[in-house]
Amino acid sequence: MRDALFYMATIVIWGSTWLAITFQLGDVDPMVSVVYRFSLAALLLQLWCRVKGLRMAFSLRQHLFMGAQGVFLFALNYWLFYLAELYIASGLAAVVFSTILVMNVINGAIFLKSPVDMKVVSGGALGLIGIALVFKPELAAFHMGDDGMKGLFLCVGATYLASLGNILSAKNQKEGLPVVQTNAWGMTYGAAFMLVLSVVLDHPFSFEATPSYLISLVYLSVFGSIIAFGCYLTLVGRIGADRAAYATLVFPLVALVFSTIWEGYHWSSYAFAGVGLILLGNFLLLKRKPPRPSKAGHEAEALA
Repeated sequence: MRDALFYMATIVIWGSTWLAITFQLGDVDPMVSVVYRFSLAALLLQLWCRVKGLRMAFSLRQHLFMGAQGVFLFALNYWLFYLAELYIASGLAAVVFSTILVMNVINGAIFLKSPVDMKVVSGGALGLIGIALVFKPELAAFHMGDDGMKGLFLCVGATYLASLGNILSAKNQKEGLPVVQTNAWGMTYGAAFMLVLSVVLDHPFSFEATPSYLISLVYLSVFGSIIAFGCYLTLVGRIGADRAAYATLVFPLVALVFSTIWEGYHWSSYAFAGVGLILLGNFLLLKRKPPRPSKAGHEAEALA
């Protein structure tokens, strides 16, 4: 029962964060919104680690790798996603993000020397065809000034950065770094990096004290950036990485449902077929033999 609650929480929270991001888009610069989000998340998670008495002292080399994970996973990729949602519906952004499974396999083979089989090739091909079907209207009307294509390219770039962050996380866990503390430091470094980048690029530090902005900021920081990762990582430790990862195949559909209700996204036969192919392709990827859950994954239960 507990696992089912964690699983449902992961799907619903991650599926809804794509819509919550749209409430962050307005008077506040997207890069600054990312700074606010992960500064709050990092502060709360750092406090949680210290209240729970978790080990927070690490070597300089470990901090460097945690910092790299934070820049890719909790900073640059989110900035690009925030920008992307200025041009495309949040549900479509979530669907593009589901291709991270394909990118993880490719990057894993390159950086971690993980084996690749024909299931990977087949799943990746289905996912790419599915993306083309979902974005068929934008692709048919493509020209250099097309906002839909701009949003698509931003999403692909953001997803690739997130994939690199996943690879760094896998490396950190392989070397025995605990997940919860790694996320705490990663969010801290990610927020600091975006803060410096915002200052260097002269982005205005305004703040929108409206209910929609404040509520979405808290929701994204607490639920999207802390609780959802806590639930997901707990599942990795309790039921295995393969079964837990299936949540990433379901939440794009949840995001499209939210997008349909709030943003007026209209489902077409091509969109249905495309989403089906994306999920089928990613499911084929998950048919690979799952790795043994790491000791670090079990430490995620500290958030439960």
